[in-house]
Amino acid sequence: MPLPESNPRKHLHTRTITCEGFQREDGVWEVDAHLLDVKTYAFENDYRGTLNPGDPVHEMWIRLAVSEHMVVQDCIAVTDHSPYVCCDEINGRFKKLIGEKIGTGWNRKVRELVGGPSSCTHLVDLVAPATTTLFQTMAGLSRGERDKQEAKPFYINGCHAWNSNGPQVLKYHPQHYTGKADK
Repeated sequence: MPLPESNPRKHLHTRTITCEGFQREDGVWEVDAHLLDVKTYAFENDYRGTLNPGDPVHEMWIRLAVSEHMVVQDCIAVTDHSPYVCCDEINGRFKKLIGEKIGTGWNRKVRELVGGPSSCTHLVDLVAPATTTLFQTMAGLSRGERDKQEAKPFYINGCHAWNSNGPQVLKYHPQHYTGKADK
């Protein structure tokens, strides 16, 4: 269902976030996340001069690579376009995520390690959709293998649909179901 009609308005800005998930030949899972900001009007930028409608204001990338146990193997940040000359100076900071385990408190941990005035808000914000895309990438292909394991799959209690009290867990992972058993 689309959003309802709005009051008359003028389109000024578009942010596009695209995430693609992969499994490498060595078994590592990766997501390439891309953020693109464009304006519908021309404006002057002290660093880059005139930016015309459709020119990237921000164009940035995060590649998040994790093991099957959700431990970050690598995190690469790239800034192709930014409004200030200093923006790409912090890209290497995202290596601080290497060795961290994705799980409860992950977004808070990301902000602690790579957020704040020594970082880039846009790149930090891009880690969250990269992470959820990683879950989607791993879930379908890894579910069969994970079903054979005793460990609780990473997606249980990650959202409403996979609540440990819910019907999906009862059906697909009954050993991890925490709801009331039918009598």
